[in-house]
Amino acid sequence: MKRVVVGLSGGVDSSVAAYLLQKQGYEVIGLFMKNWHDDTVTISNECPWLEDSNDALLVAEKLGIPFQTVDLSEEYKEKIVDYMFHEYEQGRTPNPDVLCNREIKFDVFMKIALSLGADYVATGHYCRKSSIEKDGKEIFQLLAGKDDNKDQSYFLCQLSQDQLAKALFPIGELTKPQVREIAAEMDLITADKKDSQGLCFIGKVRLPEFLQQKLQPKEGIIVEVDANDEVFTDNTSEFVNDEDAFAYQSKKLDFSKAQVKVVGKHQGAHYFTNGQRKGLNVGGTKEPLFIIQTDVDKNIIYTGQGTNHPGLYKKALFVKSSEVHWIREDLRLQPNEERQVMARIRYRQPLEKATLHQFESGMYVTFENPQSAITEGQFVAWYDGEELLGSGVIS
Repeated sequence: MKRVVVGLSGGVDSSVAAYLLQKQGYEVIGLFMKNWHDDTVTISNECPWLEDSNDALLVAEKLGIPFQTVDLSEEYKEKIVDYMFHEYEQGRTPNPDVLCNREIKFDVFMKIALSLGADYVATGHYCRKSSIEKDGKEIFQLLAGKDDNKDQSYFLCQLSQDQLAKALFPIGELTKPQVREIAAEMDLITADKKDSQGLCFIGKVRLPEFLQQKLQPKEGIIVEVDANDEVFTDNTSEFVNDEDAFAYQSKKLDFSKAQVKVVGKHQGAHYFTNGQRKGLNVGGTKEPLFIIQTDVDKNIIYTGQGTNHPGLYKKALFVKSSEVHWIREDLRLQPNEERQVMARIRYRQPLEKATLHQFESGMYVTFENPQSAITEGQFVAWYDGEELLGSGVIS
């Protein structure tokens, strides 16, 4: 009998994943990851780990499977929290959920599971795994979940072939209502439990307070850039070289000569991100102000009015060579190769038509339609149909 360790989070998805595996004849062990000790920055009643671990224990007892808690808070602090602080400090916006899957669930946690004699690690992600044979070798595929509304393949965009080989996603063929139905039929305590939100396995965090632990407040100005400023003129046609044209389309804008007006003050550019509207506390504008760019060196936040402001949109983004990751290593592009794909730059964003252009320096992703609020530090993921082929950190 094959042994599977399930990451029981205390939520309905992982509970049903454990039940389905048991039904399929696996020997199932439940493991709860404790990743955080500091309750001062969490909104305690939103996602208390104690309640979650109790719910996970009750589910394990109901299913009659062994259960234990593993404390990964040291690894989590080092690999996720410290990385987050560093990224925000540099003016980038990290995605802790993607990192948590790569560094914690399918690395640290997976190693613990394998040390317990597990053949596989299972999670309650809404995605699917398949495999094909190529040149006599089995190649694993990461596929979108059947529930379009809940597909979580994006969060697993940094997994490797080795990690996928040992992963199982039991609820990937189901929709959320079907998962809740199964949990109710089995009388699991998590059947009606609300989905947790916020940081992976920490819960909802007051982000400014969280960041202020390490990043000191620093007063700076908020400026508004007029939508008609010539800084937004497209000069792409001037370039004869594709790489230069893509670089121009993806680069940060230079507002040093732009017509700007000071509209407010802030407590630190590193607390803010592209496309953000809330938290600026600037009133009196005809349309809402959106952040179009931040400059952490000069501590300036650049804003524009309305969702159609040209400063919000770009046609291209860049991923450094060292940050280009292929789940399908066999499809990796060589310099000067390109591929048509569908891509997204954030979770739940509809897939957009795009082209990957690989150069020595890295990869440019150009979109058929300009994309709003492309944000450094986030992940772009590219697909062929239902299959997620690879991803990269936006530079």
